[in-house]
Amino acid sequence: MVATASVPKLTVPGPAVTTPLGRSLSAFRFATDSIGYSRQLFQAYGPLVSLVQGGGTHLYSPLPNCPGTVLAYGPELVRQVTSQHEVYHKHPLSGKMYRKRHLSERTEPLKHFAVGLFGVNNSAHTQQRRLVMPAFHKQRIESYRDDIVTITHAVLEQLPVGEVCDIAGVMRLLTMRVASQTLFGYDIGESNAGKLLQESLGMMAKPLMVLLPFDIPGLPYHRFLNLISQLDDEMRSLIARKLEQGSETPDVLSMLLSARDAENGLKLTEDELLGHAGVFFAAGHETSSNALTWTLFLLSQHPQVAADLLDELDSLLHGEAPTIEQLQQLPLLERAIKESMRVLSPVPWNGRVTSQDTTLGGYDLPAGTEVFVSIHQTHHMSEVYPQPEKFDPDRWITQEPTNFEYNPFSAGSRTCIGAAFAMMEIKLVLAILLQRYRLQLIPRLKVDGVGLIVMAPQGGMPVVVYPQDRNFAQGVGGVRGNVREMVELPQ
Repeated sequence: MVATASVPKLTVPGPAVTTPLGRSLSAFRFATDSIGYSRQLFQAYGPLVSLVQGGGTHLYSPLPNCPGTVLAYGPELVRQVTSQHEVYHKHPLSGKMYRKRHLSERTEPLKHFAVGLFGVNNSAHTQQRRLVMPAFHKQRIESYRDDIVTITHAVLEQLPVGEVCDIAGVMRLLTMRVASQTLFGYDIGESNAGKLLQESLGMMAKPLMVLLPFDIPGLPYHRFLNLISQLDDEMRSLIARKLEQGSETPDVLSMLLSARDAENGLKLTEDELLGHAGVFFAAGHETSSNALTWTLFLLSQHPQVAADLLDELDSLLHGEAPTIEQLQQLPLLERAIKESMRVLSPVPWNGRVTSQDTTLGGYDLPAGTEVFVSIHQTHHMSEVYPQPEKFDPDRWITQEPTNFEYNPFSAGSRTCIGAAFAMMEIKLVLAILLQRYRLQLIPRLKVDGVGLIVMAPQGGMPVVVYPQDRNFAQGVGGVRGNVREMVELPQ
């Protein structure tokens, strides 16, 4: 999209446009390999770079006027963006599609699909967050421990020992079932809402959704509108059922239904309920499943860490799932997860849009500028993390980075509200799985990390499942793909 005279041009440095399709090509390169392409731009132009010189790109913002897209990394820029809530706004995960919410009856579900806390800012965000916070209090989160353990055992029971399976798909199913149970009070086998949400979110990543946004049978956009319409019906039915039950069941949706603002007595509207439920489901399983997958991948390629971690688990748990108290007594498990989320960040970017003219890194940013802060690149700064591409859980014994240096769950007032839940879930699943199985990568596996909202292994993560036999040296080395540019791996 070419910038017009009515939209200010960006002065942030970036690659010059040399062809009529230059802006589209740069946007395409970023969308298909955001980490690799941004690494090149940061090396060439510094920690603040425009996707193209002069701006004119428009990737995410639902606002009509967008001067362009800038990418940033580093603790100081992270601090400026995440600490100025009133300047750097969030918008729904549906991005530019959000603009279509009033076009027809078919597009009405876009009013709340993938909105939640992403769709509100300033005082509205403060109020909404205050309303949903009780569902994520420590005691409430810990009450989900038994559900997570039960579902984990049920899913792992089905792993084909001695055969190849896609562990990324298994982790996605597991976390989807956990999210469904804790959010709706129904396991995925009983609720269709989870499946509809999963497919709807997957549709948003299809290029033809953007290129051909027409409600014509056979096109992805038509299928997407069908899905979110079905999801709307399913979610409204769930809400009606919860209201009939008196909202006393211990799930997030019931908590949201009974939430009241202590200051003014306001409660969530139905649109707000639908928006929060969808976003919590999406964030609650996509990010966790990718964090689990990447951690299992890294452990498969670092046999000494895997052996030490199993020693820690065995000595305390003796094959059992951890209690809440025992989760605090597994320091290497905590360090391995933190290091995994540093070196292969499940959420590589923090997207914002400037609500007013501002300055960042010494450059003027007009209102409406898209700002993508690179969590991944910040986590790979040698000034903060010596040998940043090395997977080294022991660095966390002595290193205590600030929230602006290490922010897998973002930072500031918009820190992920479900961060504590995610960490508990990841720890429980890993502790159970690693005591029971050893996962061995298939030979010469090509592993490409892709994605903008979340980073996932393209095509999954095929492994051979073995009973835990401690043969950690098997299957080490030979990995191909762009993951080798992100983390040091054995040859």
